[in-house]
Amino acid sequence: MTTKRLRVLVLVCSTRPNALGHTVGQWLTQTLTPSAERLGVDLVPMAIGDLGLPFLDEEEHPSSGVHQHEHTRRWSRIVDGADGFVLVTPEYNYGMPATLKNALDYLGPEWAFKPVGFVSYGHTSAGTRAVQHAKQVVTTLRLVPLGATVALRITEVVQGDRFAPETRHADAAQDLLQELAQLARALRPMREREHPSSVTGPLPGSYARRLAPDDAPHVTVLQRCCWTEEALANNTLALPALHETPTDVRSWLADWHTTGLWQDGRLLGMVRTRRTGTDLHIGRLAVAPDLRGLGLGRWLLHQAETAGEECLRIVLSTGAASQRNLALYQRQGYVPLPDTHQDGTVDLAKSVVAHT
Repeated sequence: MTTKRLRVLVLVCSTRPNALGHTVGQWLTQTLTPSAERLGVDLVPMAIGDLGLPFLDEEEHPSSGVHQHEHTRRWSRIVDGADGFVLVTPEYNYGMPATLKNALDYLGPEWAFKPVGFVSYGHTSAGTRAVQHAKQVVTTLRLVPLGATVALRITEVVQGDRFAPETRHADAAQDLLQELAQLARALRPMREREHPSSVTGPLPGSYARRLAPDDAPHVTVLQRCCWTEEALANNTLALPALHETPTDVRSWLADWHTTGLWQDGRLLGMVRTRRTGTDLHIGRLAVAPDLRGLGLGRWLLHQAETAGEECLRIVLSTGAASQRNLALYQRQGYVPLPDTHQDGTVDLAKSVVAHT
């Protein structure tokens, strides 16, 4: 899994004018900001009333992921980009607000395998019956509700015109955020594997996705493991992959299209591609040493080659003495080019077969 910060949406669910929800949301965000920084969490305050969502008006079922209206597409992008949610909700007649139910019903896959916490407020039950109502819905959407909650009884936290929760309420909010962060990170591999942009990998439970700059620490470790053998085979330590820092890796991850193969939060292998004119360049093909011989390198190579459909030639390079690599590439149709570079590497290429 990546080391990137978590993005947590703090969603005020009431749209009633002058409702207490905005005040509760502001208190919650201010209370949690110091802990959020320590936990690597970015809190994103938002209100359902600002989303402009009418009652569900999409023709396609939400599970299809097909959205015709811009208000739905915007909501989809917001939810898809979040790692977890805190819902600030009142209780209306033993249930959650219709606005919250409507916002949940708009989407499907975007919610899956993300934690959701509740901060409720109300009179007799402090909003807890709204939370119980909402939990029946969110679990159907494969959201994962937290055990920790914050329940605010209005008569206890509102003194005249002043909103003044007690210390125990702030402590409960801290517990909620701590649990949410732990669960969000634990669920990240499941979210990534099920994301529409991911590709099912060759091993059980594995998946491939595009690597981002935040994946640099994992890539750095994988490179150090894989290029040690390359250095020994070619009798040189002058290999960039052995010396790049995470900052160096972040830089080239932003420029290359790099595919990573993951399983249970571990980066198993990777390959990167970039087009130059009519050539597709493939590089940094790597598989964790303990997983070699399982066909992962060949699978990653084929994934990379799919980016070359509009190119005339695919080019890659390896050490002139890297017999394992040379054998793999030649079995896949690559032919060594005549010249060996001064750094001891050799280029290989193969023509792209045009499909009609």
